[in-house]
Amino acid sequence: MPAAVLRLQSVTKRFGSVTAVDRIDLAIERGEFFTLLGPSGSGKTTMLRIIAGLEQPDEGQVLIGDRDVTALPPYARHIGMVFQNFLLFPHKTAAENIAFPLRMQRVGRAERDERLAWALKLMRLDGLADRYPNEMSGGQQQRVALARGLISRPALLLLDEPLANLDRELRSEMEVEIRRYQKDLQIPFIYVTHNQEEALTMSDRIAVMRDGAFEQVAAKTEIYTNPSTAFVAGFVGHANRFDGSLGEMAGATARFDWKGIALTVPKPRHGQPGAAAQFSIKYEDLEIARGDSGTGLAGRNSIPGTLRDIIFKGQTANYIVVLKDGSEIVVSSAPRELDLQPGETVTVHWPVDRGASYQA
Repeated sequence: MPAAVLRLQSVTKRFGSVTAVDRIDLAIERGEFFTLLGPSGSGKTTMLRIIAGLEQPDEGQVLIGDRDVTALPPYARHIGMVFQNFLLFPHKTAAENIAFPLRMQRVGRAERDERLAWALKLMRLDGLADRYPNEMSGGQQQRVALARGLISRPALLLLDEPLANLDRELRSEMEVEIRRYQKDLQIPFIYVTHNQEEALTMSDRIAVMRDGAFEQVAAKTEIYTNPSTAFVAGFVGHANRFDGSLGEMAGATARFDWKGIALTVPKPRHGQPGAAAQFSIKYEDLEIARGDSGTGLAGRNSIPGTLRDIIFKGQTANYIVVLKDGSEIVVSSAPRELDLQPGETVTVHWPVDRGASYQA
């Protein structure tokens, strides 16, 4: 295994009685795109600021390579950072903004010019070097901010919700661009966001945070398809949640009793028969068929209901199904594949190995 570029060892940060970061251990490898994902207040930005040196941990260590940088100021850590607000100097050109860190480090003119040319070419800003921020689009300003973060050729780059202020189309373009830069440079990017789509698009690994701690750290496909906690299952992707109790367990499956309906679900990592439990399944893992029938659905769970509404989303549509007790299930499917109308009786069904269950 290659040596980690960054290691956090039992890092803890408190603000008064609030523990913002709680005994975090983490290792980031060279060339890795790692995302801290979580809701507001989960501790992800505080953790990024600790890595950058903008906050001091109350406990633990921050190591870059083999060097303990816990007590070092930001300028001594050899880290680049890109903020949500681009923080460009309005009175400086794009080239002057990008080269500013090198001026502060008193890098010689020849080397400064060489690195500036490299950064302008990397970010495709060659023709914009002499423009001021108010003369550039949001995407161009973002590339200037990225170039400024990379021009010092840092050991790693930290990005704090850098796409939050861009419109949806531009944000999608920049997601692809940022990932391309990272692959080309092969330095670690540590990215903070509450946007799960951004995290899933760009990341190699994701850490889902809640209340200052990690709920799950894994490859993005593992986070999405095999969430280890009910919180992760509900936060990443769109899922239906069933509250019930566990029944008999056999092999890789367990009986799950939900409002008098017996379902077969993947066995939870931890759980005992009779315990309160939750079962989560993504909208797209469900299927919907016309009529109230279990015919041809052997080896699958099935629940009858009434189609209440169809919400068109372009390539997909959400089918809202109301069950006999008034609760709802959402099924996501290609709209052209189903010729259904609101008011019809339908059956929602899915394979017994889909979804995830957790002891409550």
